[in-house]
Amino acid sequence: MRRDKNNYYLDIAETVTERSTCIRRNFGAIIVKNDVIISTGYAGAPRGRQNCSDLGKCVREELNIPRGTRYELCRSVHAEANAIISAARRDMLGATLYLACKDYKTKELVPGTSCCSMCKRLVINAGIKNVVVRDDSENYRILDVEDWIKNDESLDGTSGY
Repeated sequence: MRRDKNNYYLDIAETVTERSTCIRRNFGAIIVKNDVIISTGYAGAPRGRQNCSDLGKCVREELNIPRGTRYELCRSVHAEANAIISAARRDMLGATLYLACKDYKTKELVPGTSCCSMCKRLVINAGIKNVVVRDDSENYRILDVEDWIKNDESLDGTSGY
């Protein structure tokens, strides 16, 4: 049986996670518009800086910082941000971002993953219409970015992840 398009693109995003250098979570993202992959991105330190996987440590991990908080301490540029940085806004207007996440230690997909609040703001400003998030090898969620605009979690202080 032929793979549906959402899982096809999520399979590619999952493969992109293999380039991630974070030692907590390996994220991979691709941006697709009109069945054309516009860009890809994975979590890793800014160009020229050492990655956490090279250093063998994560400051957020050492400080037991829970997921979804204190991202200013993270060395990595997130997968969504890297994909957005690599594309022109005109190409992202109305596009879909596909996102996959694996646990660094277990290499298992992490169900319930979402964009952090910082990446949500980037996705909104990029003009991306939907985010499709992989929960397991067959199941995914389609998130309408318009809902992030209408339900602004920054107003009540909840994290977006």
